[in-house]
Amino acid sequence: MVRVRFWRPAPWLALGAFTLAACGVGAPPPPIQVPIPSSAAEAPTGFDNRSNGTTDDSTHQADQDAFDEVEGIEDGLGPLYNAQTCRECHQDPTSGGASQITELRVGHLGPDGRFQNADIPIARGTVTIAGRTLVNDRAICPNAQFPDSEIQERVPDTENIRTMRASLNLLGDGLVEAVADETLIEIARVQRRTTRGAIRGQALYVPILEAPGVTRIGRFGWKDQHASLLSFSADAYLNEMGFTTRLFPDEVTTLCNAASEPNDTTHADGLADFERFARFVRATKAPARDTVLAATPTARRGSELFDAIGCATCHVRTLVTAAAGTILNGGADTIPPALGEKTFHPFGDYLLHNVGTGDGIVMAMPEHYGPAVYKVLWREFSIDSVGRTRNKMRTAPLWGVRLRPRLMHDAASLTLRDAIVRHRGEASGVSRKFGKLTRSDQAAIIAFLQSL
Repeated sequence: MVRVRFWRPAPWLALGAFTLAACGVGAPPPPIQVPIPSSAAEAPTGFDNRSNGTTDDSTHQADQDAFDEVEGIEDGLGPLYNAQTCRECHQDPTSGGASQITELRVGHLGPDGRFQNADIPIARGTVTIAGRTLVNDRAICPNAQFPDSEIQERVPDTENIRTMRASLNLLGDGLVEAVADETLIEIARVQRRTTRGAIRGQALYVPILEAPGVTRIGRFGWKDQHASLLSFSADAYLNEMGFTTRLFPDEVTTLCNAASEPNDTTHADGLADFERFARFVRATKAPARDTVLAATPTARRGSELFDAIGCATCHVRTLVTAAAGTILNGGADTIPPALGEKTFHPFGDYLLHNVGTGDGIVMAMPEHYGPAVYKVLWREFSIDSVGRTRNKMRTAPLWGVRLRPRLMHDAASLTLRDAIVRHRGEASGVSRKFGKLTRSDQAAIIAFLQSL
């Protein structure tokens, strides 16, 4: 029997309980150290395709099979889409990891200077796709059933804000979902206080689609657009593969579409594919470190320097999940024992920051929450807060970074050194401190990162 508990801020959340590595504000204090309850245990890590204990291994394997399944038009793929399988965008080194895949997002500024979602004409200009920033790379027609239809999205000259975004790692995200909102909020507060505002992570309340009216602090996606893995999954099924679900019942376009809605498959256990996606991710193990490299003197020295110059202000080493039995996502979920009070090491704060690499894109609300988002009164959801995300990106968690050949949100940095020196804005102080290190100390930090 799991005892149900709602999250209450722990005593360590009082201001001043955290210490941060300040960037460019005097001598850097120690990095954030989240106190670990004596009953907490280390979360399992690895790339072995085994469950973390949330489900049994056979269920996890069945969920992975659904995650890996290649979809076709007859299954409901499209009409607009980017990929035929979840694994296509999350596959390195195994299902659920990151990949080299990027997606295109565009928009423009309105007469008032504010960001506007894109207007993409399709069907020879007779139909306009609006309310999104994502531009799908693929379409299912023309085909045998619709030989004279043409719906491929192409960027018009008017959409002159353009960016690529790399697909994200999903391994270990069940742990991330189980982190209490107050933990992330407090990290943001202390960042601002201890750095005198130089570092100011934004904790953004976002809708939980399976619990209308309920919000949580976002943590999934480059703009922190989702806090629930089920909401994230439904978003991906519609916008990346063109599958409608009970949370997103309407296609982006009905042109060339012959499938009934919703068109995701419901299985004998009563779960639809997008629900299996969420269950699969919740049961994945956290990315494992390269323990051989991590034990070398160079990497250990680099670990100390990583803290000393202030990287750990945003790339927070360790987080801890809330207790088993804690209610999540407006009552839709409860933290199971396998995820309750677990420590894990993402090297990220899951907050939004302006580090000088922002892509100018504001999160498109109809795209991520459906057009009905405007008909629901969402607790603590602020359109103005969403608007302030234009040049902010979520801190990239560094677990598993050694497995990524292309770095940063746009995959434009090809070496770890390139990524470090590219940091500006809130991270200017850290970047300057890195530049003042000796070459051997810089190499030590890079060796440390190569062990993550």
